[in-house]
Amino acid sequence: MDKENVVLRVDDLVKSFGALVATDHATFEVERGTITGLIGPNGAGKSTLFNLISGFYESDAGRVEVNGTDVTDMEPYDIADHGLIRTFQTPRKLEGMTVREAMLVGPREQPGESFIKLFTDPESVRQREQQNLDDAEQILEDFEIDHLATQPATKISGGQLKLVELARAMLAEPEILLLDEPAAGVNPTLRNKLAEQIRRLNEQGTTFLLIEHDMEFVMSLADPVIVLDRGHVLMEGTPDEVQNDERVIDAYLGG
Repeated sequence: MDKENVVLRVDDLVKSFGALVATDHATFEVERGTITGLIGPNGAGKSTLFNLISGFYESDAGRVEVNGTDVTDMEPYDIADHGLIRTFQTPRKLEGMTVREAMLVGPREQPGESFIKLFTDPESVRQREQQNLDDAEQILEDFEIDHLATQPATKISGGQLKLVELARAMLAEPEILLLDEPAAGVNPTLRNKLAEQIRRLNEQGTTFLLIEHDMEFVMSLADPVIVLDRGHVLMEGTPDEVQNDERVIDAYLGG
């Protein structure tokens, strides 16, 4: 089935590490406005695929497009400028920063990063930094974690850190956000909160592609779901179709 409004297109992507083919001619599309799940047994190549799409690995062959622009093998920050942002399975704890300060690592195109602008246009730098701070405060409030703003980023729980990372990613105003196992290691209460936030952000227009091992989490959130097996796309369908497909059951049970 042709998708009408594609935000991410992955075409015939290949990546090998020596004799191991981690990504084997993977092809799929993510439609704008969806929460698309990416599942597969251990070793299926999900994280490698995320690293290729987001520019952390170079591909051997194939093509990645974001909003119709070829971003294959671009640097991660260039791909981010085209609207594709990703989170990591284990969020990086930012030493010596409060949660509020860690949030300010998120926004794209900050004029204060330009040495020249600091001298030639300090007022616009100051205004933008104030705007980023206001935006960070608002997003922390939207995520109901504003009470953590002054906490050291290294002192909050793993689940709270996942929420902060999701909130920080939203400061970059992504068109598509790749989430790498958002529910991993998160307690049930915070897992439900994460799911609520992903739904809320999706309703506000953000497209999601998420890798997840927690089947209950992904099947309650995502539609469609793409199944990866040994580096290639096995199938794509609704959660019900995926859970009842013999090929998927065989892949998870090792054939």
